[in-house]
Order: sequence, then structure tokens, then C-alpha cells
Amino acid sequence: MHIQARRIFRLSLVPALALAAAYALQLPLPFIAPLFAFMFASMPAPPMGPKNLFGLLLVVLIALGMGLLLIPLLQHYQMTALLIVALGLYLSSYLTVNMGKALFGTFLTIGFTLISAAGTLSFTLATQVIQALVIGIAVAVICQWLVYPWFPEDPVPPASKPAAATTPDQSNWIALRSTLIVLPVYWLVLTNPTAYMAIVLKAVLLSQQSSLVDAKSAGRELLGSTFLGGIFAVLFWVALGVSPNLWMFFLWMLLFCIYFSSKIFGLIYSRFPASFWVNVAMTMLIMLGPAVEDSAGGDDVYAAFLSRLGLFIAVTLYAWLAVYFLEYLRTRRPRKQVASLLK
Repeated sequence: MHIQARRIFRLSLVPALALAAAYALQLPLPFIAPLFAFMFASMPAPPMGPKNLFGLLLVVLIALGMGLLLIPLLQHYQMTALLIVALGLYLSSYLTVNMGKALFGTFLTIGFTLISAAGTLSFTLATQVIQALVIGIAVAVICQWLVYPWFPEDPVPPASKPAAATTPDQSNWIALRSTLIVLPVYWLVLTNPTAYMAIVLKAVLLSQQSSLVDAKSAGRELLGSTFLGGIFAVLFWVALGVSPNLWMFFLWMLLFCIYFSSKIFGLIYSRFPASFWVNVAMTMLIMLGPAVEDSAGGDDVYAAFLSRLGLFIAVTLYAWLAVYFLEYLRTRRPRKQVASLLK
């Protein structure tokens, strides 16, 4: 089988299997498992081994544990806690951009924001979110182990260490704009953590994606993928409503993931890069999870859909404006220096 076909089938089966396992086992926050499964499987590489999985889970626990330490500060010394969160977001973004520690930076961001915000309601809720994230990661990797032997990568020689993609000055700017994307959303989440948890995940995704785009393409990459992800979430929900059971949930996820993976790996032509379609798929998954919970609780799913999509678009629009404004400041500064030298 051609390598392109193997990657498409692998990226389709892993999230679908993780979704079926998470909902069948009734895990807390079950949409976390397919979310991480899609994230891991979208990388054309073998899955991590048991030793690396244990190391990753340990790192995740440490990173998320940072949020638990912030809970007393948020309850008694809010301004100090907010300053620490801002510094922590900058540090996590810098680790992602300049040091290539994407996973650690992502979970450190989640720890500083999602965990600490959940802890303002209840310490038990914060620990339950940590438990859901750790179990979701484990389920995602186990599903990779099950699927990968059927659709493996071609053996490749070890590659040399890549050169740094950004300079220290660029890394500082990218880390700063990532911080400015997440911080206002974090302030919003503190007002009602249970209602806005999905918004934090979307903001974290946007902050990571913003490090890969410039101001010119930020609107198309960030806003376009968010809007399209919302449309796919609605289509998925309508299709699932024809026969709402776990088997159909699995099959519809498999079908949608086949389409996304075909776009990502170039089987179906697209004007947009692979990162665009990864963000579309992950936005869809972030929106579907709370919709299932709304349905189980008897809430109006479509009203919640529209409200959540509106918030997603508002957060994404703000992220686009933040990227554009900071890039404008960055390009304006050298022009002023050149003009002063010419005088």
C-alpha cells in the first residue's frame, strides 16, 4: 500500500477508535481522547513506546500540577496569580517556539489556564480534569499502538538535527503574541469555568497555531479554519441524529477523519496547508464533545452550538487582530530606526 494511503487510514482509524473507546468506557471528558489521538496520529511517525508514554504522562502531571499550585493564589491574591499566569504563558510559548518543546509547552499552558480556572470552583474538579487529560492521552497512544502495525511508516535513515527556525528576537515576539491570545480568554473563563472550558482549549490551539503563521495569512488560517470547523461540527451532529448510537458515532468519525486526512496528506487537492485542516478537525472535535454533554443533560444543543461557535469566532478574531497588531509594531520599529539613521 502506498505511504499516502497508509497515513490516511491511520489518521482516520486512530481518532475514531479512541472516540469509541472513550465513550464506551464512559471516561471523564471523553472527547479529550480523540482530540489527542488526532494530534498524535497527524504526525507521520511511529507512536511513542511504553517508556516514552510513561515519561510523557509524568511530564503532563508536572505541567498540569502547576495549575493546582495557583488555586490558593487565585482565591486570595488574584493580581499576583494573574501576573504569574501571564509569565507562565510566555514561558510555555517560548519553550514551544524556541526550544521545540511543543507538547510540554502545550500542557504547561493548559495547566496555567484550564486547571487553575477549574480549581477556583473546586479542587476536586481540577483534579478530575487532570485525570481526564492523562487518561485521554493514554487511550490515544494505546489506539495508535493498535492501528500502527497495520499501516506503518516506511523506514527512513536518521535525520540530522534541524536548524533553528526562528531567531531569539522572533521567538520573543511569537511567545508574546501567543500570551496575548490566551490571557484575555483566561480572564473570561475565570468568570464561569464550567461554561467556558472548551474556549480555553480553543485558545490554546490558536496560540500554538499562531506561532506558525504570519500576519498576512493569519486571517485565513485562524478564522477560516475555525468557521469551517464549526460547520463540520454541525454537519456531524445532524448526521449523527439520524441514528444516535456508539457504532454510528464511530463510523461518522471515521468518515469525517478520512476526508480530513485526505486533505492533510494531499489525496484531495486543497489550497490550504495541512495545518489548516488539522485545526479544522480539532475545532470540530472540541465543539462536538460539549454538544454530547448538552444532549445528555437535556439542554438545547443547537442554541449551545451557536453560542459556542460565536465565542470561538470571537476568540479567533481577537487572535487574528493580536497577530496583526504585534506584527505591525514589529515591522514599524526597524523602519523608524532606518529613518532616524537617514536624517
